[in-house]
Amino acid sequence: MFYYTYVLLCSNKSQIKKNLYIGYTKDINKRYQRHINKEVYTTKKFDELKLIYFESCLNKTDARKRELQLKTGFGRGYINKRISTYLKTIK
Repeated sequence: MFYYTYVLLCSNKSQIKKNLYIGYTKDINKRYQRHINKEVYTTKKFDELKLIYFESCLNKTDARKRELQLKTGFGRGYINKRISTYLKTIK
């Protein structure tokens, strides 16, 4: 059984700026579907959501720690560097 730390790219048609949402889950497909179906309070206001990055961990504690780490300034910088080529294609 894996636990996943994931990043969604969130955007609205009326805004140029895109936001990153970082979370963790046991079932990444089910969780992503909940985001798409607007069942998650934090992301339901966005028009478009894309799963752009995820990591797997062998236990829940490690996945949660990684989520908290990625939510810091350093972590967001890491994500931006890690997927910089992809991010350039969407701007």
